[in-house]
Amino acid sequence: MKTTLAFLLFAANCLAGTALAAGSPAKMEHGTSSPVTPAQPPEREKIWQATLAKPSLATTTTFDAGGRLWRVLVRENQLRVSHSDDGGKIFSTPVAVNGTPEHIAGDGENRPKILVRNGIVYLSWTQALGKPMTGHIRFSRSLDGGKTFSPPVTVNDDAQIISHRFEAMGVNDQGQVTLAWLDKRDLAAAQKEGRPYAGAAVYYAVSGDNGASFRPNLKLADHSCECCRVAMAVEPDGTPVVFWRHIYGQNTRDFALARLDEKPMPVRATHDNWQVDGCPHHGGAISIGPDGVYHLVWFNNGPERHGLFYGSSSDRGQTFSTPHAFGNEDTQAGHPHVLSLGQKIFVAWKEFDGKEASIQAMHSPDGGRSWSAPRRLASTAGASDHPLLIAGQDKAYLSWQTEKDGLRLVEIVQP
Repeated sequence: MKTTLAFLLFAANCLAGTALAAGSPAKMEHGTSSPVTPAQPPEREKIWQATLAKPSLATTTTFDAGGRLWRVLVRENQLRVSHSDDGGKIFSTPVAVNGTPEHIAGDGENRPKILVRNGIVYLSWTQALGKPMTGHIRFSRSLDGGKTFSPPVTVNDDAQIISHRFEAMGVNDQGQVTLAWLDKRDLAAAQKEGRPYAGAAVYYAVSGDNGASFRPNLKLADHSCECCRVAMAVEPDGTPVVFWRHIYGQNTRDFALARLDEKPMPVRATHDNWQVDGCPHHGGAISIGPDGVYHLVWFNNGPERHGLFYGSSSDRGQTFSTPHAFGNEDTQAGHPHVLSLGQKIFVAWKEFDGKEASIQAMHSPDGGRSWSAPRRLASTAGASDHPLLIAGQDKAYLSWQTEKDGLRLVEIVQP
């Protein structure tokens, strides 16, 4: 299957970077029956160039406050933004964001982001550079309803041709824009000095003027996993919360969480104790509803608990609920997403039965205390993106791009 092949290529790519930096072999990857062998430098270059040349299925959508659906996708090295007023049946003529074409990361773990707040359209993405697994964090906005976009700016203030990738974006109603990403500037410095350094770091930057300018970059944490997506959600008071896979001890790859307040303090959010000497390329997701409860989903392959899990925190990350397992391991359940609409919680994930990829979903009517049985929302026999859950007019939707059918927008109706 094309999606499985793409996943393995990217996993090998990320594992190659880890193994070369750490000088140690890679371990087994999720979705495979044998270890992924790290690619050597010439092969890494070949894989990277093939990745840059590959058409992207990554499509991100969001609803604005008025119910208009916005879409961003990658075509011919440009971000193209369009909107729909009929639930995705007909879209407006796409507008190119970056006038000068550039390579744009567009796989399921590292997709362009789009948010609309108070009439402003915000975009972030990772510009893929020429050297394997390198990139810059880019940003643009539209003040005229998506007719034109500002010239893209690079948000990372470290200009080295190294990895600044896997960004997440949050925007609050006060006009604060926050970007967080995985950054290898500290790894590069350690390598120059001959010091050991595990993984990457999480950096972030904040704009207090609706994205007109960004303050200097700040480091949130050392030793994050290298290629698992970063997730972000915003609390009701406007405080961003970041969720990422972290390296604890000797290559224990669990998840961490931090509120980006005046003194961010990362906390360990999961305790699955997955020991793997390489990045799984399998990040988590977070959603915060109007009640302020954090809702988290993730994949881990620990010795006792392995598979997909849901958890929550009602005290801003001081304590977490007992993880709730979901998904069918026999069909490679993975890449979960979560959406909170207050007490109504929705979770979706991807499975593959050997013939078709499908999106499965479950919901909770009581804030995550009880869950419905899983049900299939959509399926395809071809290549497909990872699932996204978006909210519009207090309704939950699956947004899923497939090679065969294009964008599928499915309202999730609770029985």
